[in-house]
Amino acid sequence: MTHTTTEEPRGKTSGAVVPVLAFAGIVVAVMQTLLVPVIKDLPQLLHTAPSNATWVLTSTLLSGAVATPIMGRLGDLYGKRRMLIASLAVMVIGALVSALTSQLLTMIVGRTLQGFAMGAIPLGIGLMRDMLPRERLGSAMALMSSSIGVGGGLALPAAALVAQHTDWHALFYGAAGLGVLAIALTLLVVPESPMRARGSFDLPGALGLSAGLVLFLLPITKGSDWGWASGTTLGLFLAAVVVLVLWGLYELRAAAPLVDLRTTARPAVLFTNLASIMVGVAFYVVSLVLPQLLQLPEATGYGLGRSMVVAGLCVAPLGLTMMFTAPVYARLSARYGPRTTLIIGLLVIAVGYGGGLGLMKAPWETILTSVILGAGIGLAYSSLPALIVGAVPASETGAANGLNTLMRSIGTSVSSAVIGMVLANTAHTVGGVAIPTMRGFRVSFLIATGAVAVGLVMALCLPRTGRAAQQHVQLRASSEEDAALERAEDVLRGFRGRVLDPAGVPVARAKVTLIDRRGRQAGSAVSADDGAYELAVPGQGAYVLAARAAGYGPLASAATHSGEERAVEVDLSLPGEAVSV
Repeated sequence: MTHTTTEEPRGKTSGAVVPVLAFAGIVVAVMQTLLVPVIKDLPQLLHTAPSNATWVLTSTLLSGAVATPIMGRLGDLYGKRRMLIASLAVMVIGALVSALTSQLLTMIVGRTLQGFAMGAIPLGIGLMRDMLPRERLGSAMALMSSSIGVGGGLALPAAALVAQHTDWHALFYGAAGLGVLAIALTLLVVPESPMRARGSFDLPGALGLSAGLVLFLLPITKGSDWGWASGTTLGLFLAAVVVLVLWGLYELRAAAPLVDLRTTARPAVLFTNLASIMVGVAFYVVSLVLPQLLQLPEATGYGLGRSMVVAGLCVAPLGLTMMFTAPVYARLSARYGPRTTLIIGLLVIAVGYGGGLGLMKAPWETILTSVILGAGIGLAYSSLPALIVGAVPASETGAANGLNTLMRSIGTSVSSAVIGMVLANTAHTVGGVAIPTMRGFRVSFLIATGAVAVGLVMALCLPRTGRAAQQHVQLRASSEEDAALERAEDVLRGFRGRVLDPAGVPVARAKVTLIDRRGRQAGSAVSADDGAYELAVPGQGAYVLAARAAGYGPLASAATHSGEERAVEVDLSLPGEAVSV
């Protein structure tokens, strides 16, 4: 049995940490949409066939999917700030490689390096969880989680403006500059997290997951070019299933696995990840449909005839609304919990796509649709890290959020393949050019609505958390101490942390009692579903924290309070194990 007391830099952390980490997330997300304005020109710019040019986009997607869980685990083991800086540095190198070439192979190498930076988002969420006080954590994680949409949305008009007026290589120089700025700000402002996971890096697990993801995502992204029923596509899907099954069996037997599949199988984690896939599908549909609708000529009868820059500006409110949704999410989540907030977000997305079926006749209608969808996607994205963080031990935050970010990437990949196929099969061919139709756009919106409905079912399957558990505190004190405890909550911060079993798994419904130096009960709390507890103290001094739960031996440990919030994670013992008091 172990007892861990962690003095984290909560409350002393600079107020600039959150915006700096969010800026790093936005910079990383920019890589995903950086080349969208010049997609149709890539074959000519790179002197290659259209089927080869698509590798410039596919390579970034694949490397991002592979890097996200791996960098999350490395951050848990060796330091999240260190891995965040490494991710950004690799991105800068990749951007410079791409900026200095017009050769296809070298460009693919550069874009692959840029994709590795996607691991920065779960690393940023992990840093926030380790450093920020509880009252700031909800809105901070919401902003960091939404940064992937914010960066993607804001990059469209900016990249379009640059591509329209300068050489397209300037896009990569700009991305490299943003990456250098993010590194400098991180070094100046963000401290390293004191949290470390035990164990070593699971290299075979990393290689197995990487191979499985590439085999799975490659036919998804290239299936429309190769043919969905072709031997190559079906063979890769079959190989992906075999590799991922073997990888899963290995991970279940590994002493220090890359991904703890037992933790991942918990309902709170499993259904959150499944809902994340559906949110990823819904997010990408609007990014694919509205820019095309806005740029199609008015002569088609439904196109809005706007320039590339104007189209980007009309879609930009999607990202801006996601960014401004973070404080709204914090209030909703504090009152109703992240599960309810996720459900609200999915319902708003459904309203956005349902209303969007009839709002495609003018630019202002597309802006309205973008705003509604941005609000819903912002709420949904913001809820996901809170649900994950509440269901896993602190030492697994980076890896768990990395896996969750991967689920969103899988959702966007599936969305890209399915919507691309729908638009291609419903297009009219005029003079050898395929022109998307309004029918294709509306079918795409219906597919997004269907994905939201599936996500809503997944969210409803998430375990309910009562109001008391959401607040993470239930005080029980004698009548003469009630008034003193109430005053103390306003003056002093108390103890807070989580109750863990010997394997590091959070224990729900464990009773944590606070005993003062005279041996009297000064308060008590019941741990939430994620093992979290919180206790106010009547004054500074020495206390004993006693914890008990069904099926475990008790814990009694001394703890000193000096007036500031103190983090104490308690590990219960196995039945029959000797406990020193």
